[in-house]
Amino acid sequence: MATDQASMRTPGGRSERYAFAVLALLCFVYVLNFLDRQLLSILAKPIQDDLGISDGQLGLLGGLYFALFYCILAVPVAWLADRSNRVRVLTIACALWSAATIACGMAHTYPQLAIARMSVGIGEAGGVPPSYSIISDYFPASRRGTALGLFNLGPPIGQALGVAFGAMIAAAYDWRLAFLLLGGAGLVAAAAVWALVREPKRGATDAPVLHAATADPAEEAVSFWTTLRMFATRPTLALVSLAAAATQFVTYGTMGFTTLFLMREKAMTLDEIAIWYALVLGVGVSAGIFLSGRLTDRFAARAPQVFGLLPGLALALAVPFFIGFVHAPTWPVALAFLAVPTFLNYFYLTPAVTLVQNSVSARQRTLAGAVLLLVMNLVGLGLGPTWVGAASDWFHPAHPHNSLQLAFYSLIPFYLIAIALHLALARRLKRDGIVQPLQP
Repeated sequence: MATDQASMRTPGGRSERYAFAVLALLCFVYVLNFLDRQLLSILAKPIQDDLGISDGQLGLLGGLYFALFYCILAVPVAWLADRSNRVRVLTIACALWSAATIACGMAHTYPQLAIARMSVGIGEAGGVPPSYSIISDYFPASRRGTALGLFNLGPPIGQALGVAFGAMIAAAYDWRLAFLLLGGAGLVAAAAVWALVREPKRGATDAPVLHAATADPAEEAVSFWTTLRMFATRPTLALVSLAAAATQFVTYGTMGFTTLFLMREKAMTLDEIAIWYALVLGVGVSAGIFLSGRLTDRFAARAPQVFGLLPGLALALAVPFFIGFVHAPTWPVALAFLAVPTFLNYFYLTPAVTLVQNSVSARQRTLAGAVLLLVMNLVGLGLGPTWVGAASDWFHPAHPHNSLQLAFYSLIPFYLIAIALHLALARRLKRDGIVQPLQP
């Protein structure tokens, strides 16, 4: 694959148009990535009815079982991507998780489904970190927040399409068919990435510096422990990772059971889910992620505390509406309340990714992105749905008709933890000053 990106910084030029085309394709792959990941929670009710699994077992499938492989393998995969062709790594990963998604649709027992979900996690470990790094080498630091914000529209679009597509297929045919069709689409997307995306030169869009770093860039790229120590010893990186992890505990815990909650405790049907819940997800999360990226680009250069202050304030505003969603007596009222935290809960993602990508050298970006995702997803994705599912099972004997409602209430303290960590990050950034991208 070609690596010549000589005119990458030419505004409005052919290279810029190609950069946006690459961004669009990578965003599409991310849509499929997240759709594969969330289809289990979207189809929770028919899967439970077919396989006879509990809320706790469902939480483990979408949480700990998936996250252990997804998070742990993301680090060695990122290490490989920093030393090799990132486009090739992404292509193989996309093909692998798509094949595993097909296997989910062929599962007939809980152990078979568990193994298939673990395999999806193995494949998806190679999806996001290489994409972060590729995008960061196609867009300069001044526009990286917007570019990464557009890329991060993948999750909300994937969620919305997953709800609409998965619910409609399950209602009209069978939940298994949704997995089979989605896996097939992923295999086509993997071929498109391989054929159309050129591997960019590392650091192609970084501003030149007068004095290069004395360290060997190749050594930077291969040292996972150096990157991990950097996250542990640099307060900014440690705080942004923990703040994002606490936020994801809430978002993944909620998202993993919202469809089941609306159907079982608010009496929504699959057809209603496919229209109204899909609309709330698609509009709310997309708007939150995109707007946070734009605001970050606008204010971060002169007020670096925005990386922590913006998501912290958004989460504080979301709390009363989240309580209203859980307490609402009917599903239309519940969805009206849910629209607000769906918008505000995702103000953390683009600032977190942009801050990390801007704070490390070009040859560390894939691995640094993987370490960020390791912390975020091991805590948020691994423990959030697991917590909610276990709490629902614990409440069920005494409260069989509203066990998920009580489990959702137990997420409120984690909201407060996430707010406190983001405000601590804002104070640290205000003290340290403007975040300057390191050079390769």
